[in-house]
Amino acid sequence: MLHEIDLSHVDLNLLVLFEAVMSERHVGRAGARLHLSPSAVSHGLARLRRVLHDPLFLKYPKGVVPTDRAAELAAPIAEILQRVRDVISGAEGFDARRSNRRFTIGAPDAVSMVVMPPLLAALAKAAPQIDVSVRTSMPQTALADLDTRQADVVVQPLVDVPPRFVAMKLYEEEFGIALRAGHPLGTRPTLAQYCAASHVLVSPTGDPLGRVDLELKKLGRTRRVAATVPSFLLALALVAETDLVAAVPRQVAGYARRLDVVMADPPAPLAPLARSSINVIATRVALGDAGVAWLLRTIAEVMAASTPPKRSARRSPSR
Repeated sequence: MLHEIDLSHVDLNLLVLFEAVMSERHVGRAGARLHLSPSAVSHGLARLRRVLHDPLFLKYPKGVVPTDRAAELAAPIAEILQRVRDVISGAEGFDARRSNRRFTIGAPDAVSMVVMPPLLAALAKAAPQIDVSVRTSMPQTALADLDTRQADVVVQPLVDVPPRFVAMKLYEEEFGIALRAGHPLGTRPTLAQYCAASHVLVSPTGDPLGRVDLELKKLGRTRRVAATVPSFLLALALVAETDLVAAVPRQVAGYARRLDVVMADPPAPLAPLARSSINVIATRVALGDAGVAWLLRTIAEVMAASTPPKRSARRSPSR
C-alpha cells in the first residue's frame, strides 16, 4: 500500500509514556508511575517527538504542559491503549472477588462523601482486594479526565454527554442553605434576607462567582461572598463557627449535624437551582474493559440500594 506506515519501528511503550506524562504533567511523577527514571522518560519523549514531529510537552517551572498537538492526540492515544488493554484483560478475564486492581473515580468532594462510604462497604464484602483512588474532578473537566484516562469513571451532575460516553443516573441532589444552629437568618429566609447575609462559596478555583450569583444577577440582586474554599467540608466547618452561610448538597446533612449545622430551604426564586441529577459516567471504549464495566454497574447498584427516599414536598414549601 502506498505510504503505508511501518509500525515495526514504533514502540507501543512510547504511547504508554505519552499517557503518563499527559496525566501527571510532570516527567518525574510520570517516571515514578511507570517505574522509570526521569532520564528514561526524557529519552522516551525525545523518541516520540521524532515519531510524531512535534515537541509534545513544553517545560515550565512546575512540570510540563502539552502542546496543542499533544492535546489533540490525547483521546486517540487513550482509545488505542484502552483497546490493547481490552484485548489483554479479555484474555485474562475479570473476577472481582480475586482481582487486585486499583480503579480511579473522579468526583467533587460532596459527591465522594455520598458515594464512597457505601461503595467501600460493598467492596469489602464482594471485592476485598480491589482498591479505589478518588480524584477531585469538576464538571468542567470531568469528560476530559475520562478521555485521558485520569479516571476510570466520574460521578458528576452532568446530564447531556456526547455519544462516546455512557451515563447512568444515581440519585437526585438537592441544595439547601447551611447555617449554624441559632443563626438569625432562620430556616426559611426570604430572598432579601438571604442576599443580606455573608456567604462562603465552594469554588476549587477561588472564583467568587457561582451559579447562585448568576441567578441573582437575573433578579437584579447580589450577595457578598466573604470567603471561597475548595471543599464542602471546609465550608461546613466555617459555617459552624461563624455567621457565614453556604449553599451545600442536602446529602451532606449528616456531616452537617455533627458540626451543629442546620439546613434551611433556599428562597423561592432560587429553587430552580436547588436540584440536579448525579450520574456515573464512563467512555464507551473503556466499558470494553470488563473491570470498568463492573465498577460502573457496582456503583449504580450500591447507590440504588443506599439512596434515601425523596423528601416530602411539605418540607420544601418553596418548590
